[in-house]
Amino acid sequence: MTWKIKEDLKNIIKKEQGTRIFAKGSRKSVALVYPNEYHVGMSNLGIQVIYEKINAREDSMCERFFLPDKKMLQEHLRTNTPLLSMENQDPLYEFPIIAFAVSFEMDYFNILKILELGKVEPLATRRGEQDPLVVIGGPCATFNPEPLSDFVDVCIVGEGEEVINEFLDVYYKGQEQNLSKKEMLLNIAQIDGIYVPCFYEPVYSKKGVIDRYEIDSRAPNKIKRRKIDDLEKQEAKTVILTEDTEFRNMFLVEISRGCGRHCRFCIAGYCFLKPRVRSFSHIMRVIKEAKEKYDFDRVGLMGAAISDHPEIDEICDGILAEGLNISVASIRADSVSQNLLDGLSQSSHRSITLAPETGSIKLRKTINKQIEDEHLYDSIAKAVKSKINNFRLYIMIGLPNETDEDIEEIINLTQKLKAYMEKCGSKGRLSLSINAFVPKPFTPFQRIPMVSEEIIDSRLKKIKQGLKNLKGIEFIIQSQKESYIQAILARGDRRLGRVLLDSYDNISNFRKTIKKNGLDSNEYFYLYREREKDEIFPWFNLDMGVSKKYLETEYEKALKQQETPACREGCKACGVCG
Repeated sequence: MTWKIKEDLKNIIKKEQGTRIFAKGSRKSVALVYPNEYHVGMSNLGIQVIYEKINAREDSMCERFFLPDKKMLQEHLRTNTPLLSMENQDPLYEFPIIAFAVSFEMDYFNILKILELGKVEPLATRRGEQDPLVVIGGPCATFNPEPLSDFVDVCIVGEGEEVINEFLDVYYKGQEQNLSKKEMLLNIAQIDGIYVPCFYEPVYSKKGVIDRYEIDSRAPNKIKRRKIDDLEKQEAKTVILTEDTEFRNMFLVEISRGCGRHCRFCIAGYCFLKPRVRSFSHIMRVIKEAKEKYDFDRVGLMGAAISDHPEIDEICDGILAEGLNISVASIRADSVSQNLLDGLSQSSHRSITLAPETGSIKLRKTINKQIEDEHLYDSIAKAVKSKINNFRLYIMIGLPNETDEDIEEIINLTQKLKAYMEKCGSKGRLSLSINAFVPKPFTPFQRIPMVSEEIIDSRLKKIKQGLKNLKGIEFIIQSQKESYIQAILARGDRRLGRVLLDSYDNISNFRKTIKKNGLDSNEYFYLYREREKDEIFPWFNLDMGVSKKYLETEYEKALKQQETPACREGCKACGVCG
């Protein structure tokens, strides 16, 4: 044990506003873990929501854990100090419940690092009656938790604001009844939106695909993802404000959830249909209450499609009228208003992010991204008028049916947009944020192969070569190694658990370890094969409400470059609305 680690945690706490610390033993403790470093985790709105929900109970206290930075990690290892909580500096292994918020596949490795640092046995089958119960929630737990099934006891599928209380109620009652862990998990499995992997055993065919799941007769056949029907009854906002985050001293508030645009690559759209919004009056009440409690000058608006909110102009005007600045992550080029851009400019924004995804109209129809070049030109003109002169474009390569001609379209569009920026009077920077397309579960592209690394490499080189003489262009390119690991994990099955266990302390060995474990000699199985229509996917036991038939229909429409309109009232096409 070292005092240096404790002092470091106490110093971080001193900089926070809104932290709740209860006396040891006064309530039942729950560990809430974000599997990354503090400055990343405290920028996540989901972890703040759950922190508040747990602490709002009269019987529970929530303490946070994060992956130590490199310097503090070395101190932990040097002194053999277990991972300690932020609030009371208690070791992770002492907490009866360890709940992870999992947003990104690359954090799977960190989950195992944290369990190791916390002196907690990683394999669920080896944890005894007195060991902690490990829970995961968040996007990754919702669309495919199977690669983590060897390590977790409980998966929260969908939105957690309501289910976290139901889970804790059942858990505490089971404690009072002195239930065994197996009996406790059976009771927990009856809660809507909770998946308990140990009751669902995959059986594999000779081809290596899942032949069936053997399901405990006492467990539900399908787990329906939880959804908050009325967002007005739930608040999603910053509860701990700190300067040590990616959003330095910014108050975050969610104004909408889900998206009804049906972009065929986007898991957020299909896993969180239908789209819901919070009203202008609700949002402003939350912000005004926060002003009385915290010291901040900027409000970050959170949601999948900020500029689609029907009252976005009123929200911007209301925030500015409170003497606060506005921040957004990205905006849709076909719904951005001059009023929103003026508000961002007044808030010292000097750049905006647009997401055409590709330069090709053909591919935009394939992925159902209903944005035209004119929308991009119009957004640039409005932004420059508002004195915003820098732009970032989100671009994907490796999309279905992509050809070299489509890559040329990215180059052409970039050249045209840069020229148009200058025509409008901007001498700013145009950044291309380029990522390899990763097929995800519960989307129309869930069955298709990943494009090979060689093709992605050649297309990246072609884009760079085509734009090398154009001044004011910046490239932001995601690690290809990470993209392909992400692709394996996103659609992976339970057998990847032993691969994660063998490689979590050296991620560069992950793909080699797949071969070592005899799963796939050339990664064809996980990356490069097209899944059969009737194949049982690892996420078979989960139900997002979107029918499989609808996803197949959308895939067929994608191949024909046919568009699907955005969600509208009374539509029953996808199955979510009955």
